[in-house]
Amino acid sequence: MKVHDWSKIEKESLNPLLARQVVHTSQLTIARIHLSRGAVVPEHSHANEQVTTLLDGSIKFVYPDGEITLRPGETLEIPSHVPHRVEALEDSLALDIFAPRREDWIRGDDAYLRR
Repeated sequence: MKVHDWSKIEKESLNPLLARQVVHTSQLTIARIHLSRGAVVPEHSHANEQVTTLLDGSIKFVYPDGEITLRPGETLEIPSHVPHRVEALEDSLALDIFAPRREDWIRGDDAYLRR
């Protein structure tokens, strides 16, 4: 077993409005996503299943069939390969869990986040 302390995990700035802290295990990626009001994660999809729990703020997910606004305490399940984008309606903090782990993030193939 291993304890990960978010207060000691580096916050990586992806662009002026978006940052993340990441833990990779052998099977999962867990990330705290820090979004400033107005931040946009452009439309993308991935083979990983994603579960997002909003810890603070308000974010909107836009996907082909509509949109969902998350509030603190709500959790959204995103199946593999579903295109989605995210808009921060206010300063927000989300916890994302991906399975399997995000090999693209480990390799640095995540340019869509850095726009």
